[in-house]
Amino acid sequence: MQEYSTQPSPAFSRRQFIKSSTVLAASAAAAASFPAVLRGQSAQTINAVVIGMGGRGGGAGKNFLDAAKAAGVDAKILAVADIFPEAAKKGVENFGVPADKCFSGFDAYQKALDVPGVNYAILATPPGFRASHFKAAIAAGKHVFMEKPVAVDGAGCQVMYAAAEMAKQKGLKVAAGTQRRHQAGYIETIKRIQDGAIGDIVTLRAYWVNGGPIWHRGDVGSTDLERQIRNWYHYVWLCGDHICEQHVHNLDVCNWIVGAHPVKCWGMGGRQQLTGRSGEIWDNFAVEYEYANGVRMYSYCGQIKRDWSSVSEGAAGTKGTSDPSGRIQPKGGEVWRFRDKATDAYVQEHIDLINAIVKGTELNEAKQVTDSTLTAIMGREAAYSGAGVDWDQVLNCKFTYGPDLLYKDCAKMEWGAFRTLQPPMPSQHNIFKNPPMVPVVGA
Repeated sequence: MQEYSTQPSPAFSRRQFIKSSTVLAASAAAAASFPAVLRGQSAQTINAVVIGMGGRGGGAGKNFLDAAKAAGVDAKILAVADIFPEAAKKGVENFGVPADKCFSGFDAYQKALDVPGVNYAILATPPGFRASHFKAAIAAGKHVFMEKPVAVDGAGCQVMYAAAEMAKQKGLKVAAGTQRRHQAGYIETIKRIQDGAIGDIVTLRAYWVNGGPIWHRGDVGSTDLERQIRNWYHYVWLCGDHICEQHVHNLDVCNWIVGAHPVKCWGMGGRQQLTGRSGEIWDNFAVEYEYANGVRMYSYCGQIKRDWSSVSEGAAGTKGTSDPSGRIQPKGGEVWRFRDKATDAYVQEHIDLINAIVKGTELNEAKQVTDSTLTAIMGREAAYSGAGVDWDQVLNCKFTYGPDLLYKDCAKMEWGAFRTLQPPMPSQHNIFKNPPMVPVVGA
């Protein structure tokens, strides 16, 4: 393992940045953001399938319908899919989907994608399944909206990069749930940063520090595999740890500003308030990243009860500082703030995708969201192992956290016994030198 210097770049004065948030607006504002040529005269009907009917799947399905309604574009949800039957049945109540088009089981996503007329897939299952489902949706010729993160290890990212290229070759449109990329305040502010408003970037910082412990649903289910999937947030093979599942948003903003991904990192973290509970994820990480141009990014994420919390990003340059969500402070100059209204970013990301489909414009966010996901994975493995980690090292690592069938053919997975990893401990959990036992699905 290579040794890295941890001497930071010149620091900037630490300030409390404004907490990033989406800006809600009326549906009329959403309609206004759509080109007039599209409103009321869509070139085709957008027929969607929702794969994953948990809280985010139900929300994304509604966001899709709101976006289409505001734009005057014909749109329907023809089918839904979920591993669990009770979740799949929500398609009837939530979206008026016929009961025989509410599919359940590990192969439910395939059945939904095969429904005639479907041309838009919403992927919202636990992240461990994202790469396989995205690959299947692109192979089936569907435009895709997918939630973040999009993988949990390097092998999953390899699947994602290949499918992203396939989507490009097929002319398919892809949007990701990194909604800050569709939020007007971020878009305008980062454009100004990249145009030189704060000079050359010196350092970046990213926070996802919540004021309380992450939720835990308890152990429910008749098998280890079912208990883990029902409580997916607490298993690395399903969520990628919270540095991937949530902090990926902030890391994505920093990558966006630089226009690249980091090349190496080192970090630390631990499992404190979750001690004694089932699961294996940590509840805090601190990672220092370095980009190829020498810029450092300081990343903190935690799910531990505390008085201070912040979900935000910051950038410091040679000529000033910025809160990328909508504020720039030039040295010796007046503060600039973004003040325009914008649509709900969760709706706007679907508006942008529908816009690209109807107008035939370019939109493929698969690579950038995979880059940001791998950034989070790299930070996680640096903390887990206690060693410096390179980008290519993580991307090309053969170790996978999930079952053997997860990337080969997850539709063939079955309920059964399941061996899982123990909570990772620093220096004892190193997937590059002495990987732990790979979990497998048994009979």
